[in-house]
Formats: sequence, structure tokens, C-alpha cells
Amino acid sequence: MNITFLVVGKTKSLHWDALARDYSDRIRCFLPCETKIVRSAEATIAADPELARAREAKHILAALPTAAAVIVLDVAGEVISSEAFAEKLRRWRDTGVRDLYFVIGGRWGVAEVVHRRATWCWSLSRLTFTHEMARVLAAEQVYRALTRLANIPYAK
Repeated sequence: MNITFLVVGKTKSLHWDALARDYSDRIRCFLPCETKIVRSAEATIAADPELARAREAKHILAALPTAAAVIVLDVAGEVISSEAFAEKLRRWRDTGVRDLYFVIGGRWGVAEVVHRRATWCWSLSRLTFTHEMARVLAAEQVYRALTRLANIPYAK
């Protein structure tokens, strides 16, 4: 199974980018992992949430392989424990999911058309995080799940 973090917009903070890269490197000990950046809405339309989400949705959908399982990160998604997430990841892996994409939207989230393409909508918390933070937290949870599935101790 290949893991891809599909992120709208570049990470502006070098610290968040370094953390995300560190977790991606750790994930690569278990599975192929990459991050793809799609363009965020231009500044002229970024202030209009609907227009920005629609523009970004075109870039997101164009980057998704047809057969990929798609996980959209959204505050309105399902909140589950790390243990339950590890079980979901195990099921995807064991049922032959080849490409697993984690979609992290821009400042306004993702358009409904992206939600409809999703296999599952996941909330890291009922709190709202920047997309930079969400990328790190999602990668950490993927790494945590993989260590759990491999029976490798990881800090609780």
C-alpha cells in the first residue's frame, strides 16, 4: 500500500515542514510514502470560501488516481481513537488497497465534491487546526498505527 498526503498549498513554516518530513520518513520504514502539494486558490479569490474551495477541488480531484482510497481530513469527520485508526489502516492494507490518499484542504477546507469522492472523512479533533498542523498530526497517527500493527513499541 502506498501512502500519499495530498496537501493544498505549500507549508510556510520550516518547523512544521520538517516535522511532516520526519514522520513521512518514518512511515517509509513500513510503506512507500510521499507528499503531493496542489496549488491553493489565488489571493484574488482566496477570501471567498466557496470560490476558493471550488478552485482547489479541481486541483485535488485531478491529483487523485481513480482507484485510490481517499481519506478527507475535516473537523466534521469521524473522531476515532488511535487504536481504531490502526484497525482501519490494517483493513485497508489487508484488503488490497493499493493507494491511500490523505487529503488536507486549504484554509477553508474542501469542497463537497471532494467529500463525495472520499472513502472516509476523518477528524483529528473537534478543534480546528491549520493545514500545516493537520499534515503533521495525520502523519504521526499513520506512523503510530503502523508501529502498532508491527508490534513495535511507540510512546503513548
